[in-house]
Amino acid sequence: MSAPVFVRQDMVPERPAPVKTTGFVGFLRTRLFNTPTNILLTILGALLLWFTVGPALKFMVIDAVWTGKDRDACLSEKVGRTVGACWPFVSAKLNQFIYGFYPEAERWRVNLTFLLAAILLVPMLIPRLPAKGLNSTLFFIAFPVVAFFLLHGGGLKGFGVTWTTNILTGFTDSIGQGGMKLIILSASSSIGQLLWLIGKLLMGISLVIAWVLFPLVALRELIQSSGQPVWADLVATAVIVSALMFWIGGTLRSLVTSLIVFVCIGLVIAVMRLDRGGLPIVDTRLWGGLLVTLVVSVTGIVTSMPVGIALALGRRSTIPLIRIFSVAFIEFWRGVPLITVLFFATYMLPLFLPGNFTVDGLVRALIGIALFAGAYQAEVIRGGLAAIPRGQAEAASALGLSFWKTTGLIVMPQALRHVIPGLVNSFIALFKDTSLVSIVALFDLLGTLQAAFSDPNWSTPSTLFTGFAFAGLIYFVFCFGMSRYSLFVENRLNAHRRN
Repeated sequence: MSAPVFVRQDMVPERPAPVKTTGFVGFLRTRLFNTPTNILLTILGALLLWFTVGPALKFMVIDAVWTGKDRDACLSEKVGRTVGACWPFVSAKLNQFIYGFYPEAERWRVNLTFLLAAILLVPMLIPRLPAKGLNSTLFFIAFPVVAFFLLHGGGLKGFGVTWTTNILTGFTDSIGQGGMKLIILSASSSIGQLLWLIGKLLMGISLVIAWVLFPLVALRELIQSSGQPVWADLVATAVIVSALMFWIGGTLRSLVTSLIVFVCIGLVIAVMRLDRGGLPIVDTRLWGGLLVTLVVSVTGIVTSMPVGIALALGRRSTIPLIRIFSVAFIEFWRGVPLITVLFFATYMLPLFLPGNFTVDGLVRALIGIALFAGAYQAEVIRGGLAAIPRGQAEAASALGLSFWKTTGLIVMPQALRHVIPGLVNSFIALFKDTSLVSIVALFDLLGTLQAAFSDPNWSTPSTLFTGFAFAGLIYFVFCFGMSRYSLFVENRLNAHRRN
């Protein structure tokens, strides 16, 4: 006789989890007070928050003054209580913090530049939106040119043919002048014969280059003698560049694309009236505040990436000359502080330029920062290149891909994906280091803030701390935003590596 079979008709109800591992009490027991070391660290962390966050909130919010017209609103003896942050000071100086000494009547140009930057940048940061190639072209190529003429003003006196000819003829004249100086110096030197030969060689090279450039110079003179030199130069440049693109690409598409680009350039010139002088010129010495901070940091971040990629590839090159140059460049720029670079770019660089050639002070600082940051980015990118297995390049070579296609399509995307944290860390450091430009008479956000402290109408004991707290909040917003977006990009690109 078989034993009776029991079949349960209902599910057994779930048993509650142990009390000590669930809820708030469980969190405290398992995460904060589970070991003596964690108990000590928890107590120290709570004390740190109590003595830092508490007083900061009390100063910036609870005891803060929010309205007022002058320093009397932020003096304890005037209001009869303890006074914290003096936010009326920030409100009164807000325009100065954003625009610096930019003329008030022309500040709409700064606002329009910020608006265009936001319109182009936000869609590029959203992964699912289409037309990323067009968006990137507009942001990285078209926008800097438009922003320059919006912020600085001025117009055009020529275009590609005139600019190219001026650069080449200036270089040729410099060679000829150097040769003439060597010939003059040879008369009073112990190695005069050698100097005379080098001088004659340089002058001969200058004459040969001038003879080769004669058709281009004649074309420039013909363009400048026309009634509309800017438009004539634009048409000539469009014809030459489009023909070269068609010859290189070999397809009608490359020709049409080039013509469309030049038509868009013509529309920008017409809308901004660049052929008629453009907007009034605002000297960069009047720029300041957040405007300078964003211009310097964004330009440094954007331009340092191609410099870093080129140097990283050059350091791994098999050609000795390129490898030695890249190594020497990286080690030199990493071996000097940024302050030295800024001083050299601002005060020493003009001494090495020809007498008729000048570079704006802000542009000199931008060039120095771009090269300085590029050297650091090169080492970060080189670390990513070293992390790529050799089999990736070998597989690409087996498929018949060239070196440039292998690097651009296979190796470099993977390398950049590996070093996203290091790149963003360098971007954040560069964004904060731009405050050093105040040393070379460029008033960024902190420089403008320090200039505002000298206003006697807002001289109070809390003004200094309020100003630096405001600047710190702005820097934190930008840096924290870059950090969080980099985490989003890293998680999205490395989704296949997550467990």
